[in-house]
Amino acid sequence: MTDQAVMFMYLPGLFLLILVFVWIGRWVGALRAAQETERERVGLVTVETALYALLGLMLAFTFSGASNRFDTRRAQTVQEANAIGTAYLRLDLLPAAAQPALRMKFRAYTDSRMAVYGALPDMAASDAHAARAVKWQAEIWTDSIAALRNAPPQASLLFIPALNDMIDITTTRAIALRTHTPGVILGALIVLTLACSLLVGYGLAGGNAFATNFHMIGFALMMTVTIYVILDLDHPRAGLIRLDYVDQAFKDLRAGMK
Repeated sequence: MTDQAVMFMYLPGLFLLILVFVWIGRWVGALRAAQETERERVGLVTVETALYALLGLMLAFTFSGASNRFDTRRAQTVQEANAIGTAYLRLDLLPAAAQPALRMKFRAYTDSRMAVYGALPDMAASDAHAARAVKWQAEIWTDSIAALRNAPPQASLLFIPALNDMIDITTTRAIALRTHTPGVILGALIVLTLACSLLVGYGLAGGNAFATNFHMIGFALMMTVTIYVILDLDHPRAGLIRLDYVDQAFKDLRAGMK
């Protein structure tokens, strides 16, 4: 089971934990209702306002970061497809005798790069495909340099930069694939959520049982769903949010490699 799958499995537990903290806050509020003074209530409202604002800020911060990384991964997918396509087209600059073997290796390389992300969220399988892609990279580079020795100097000026771009983007995407919201920020978000859950429960003390339970479940559900969306954006190939439609750029590229 992947780390992402384990992480998503904790979400039902988070929902129940939020409910427990709301219930504890409600229980404490019921005990304190008779003794709480107006001055204490004003002070509590001040603390509640500050913590709720902090929770909103933390949610906005983590959501924005996950959304930006999602957009970056989407753009990098198209960027790599374009880089491979440009390098493939510029194979025409090489001697005719060298082109068939290189075109075959480009097709195998493209298949490997597609498999790197198609295998996700299985990181072990993805890494295995990435290793194969690196081997194809090395062969393509070696064969291309050898072929360029028999090509006009202008061919090197056009082909080498395209080949470099094709290779460099793989490192960029590999780092982006492993870049997520830091664990300490997720931990702080969950701790803050639970703290606010206590305050929510405290504020619900003494209310109508049905309305109180409805609000408790609603708060726990919405907080869990919001945190799920943040995690899903940050791991777009592990949950409901996918990048399959962006991978169509690779599929179209591969279909055009004759």
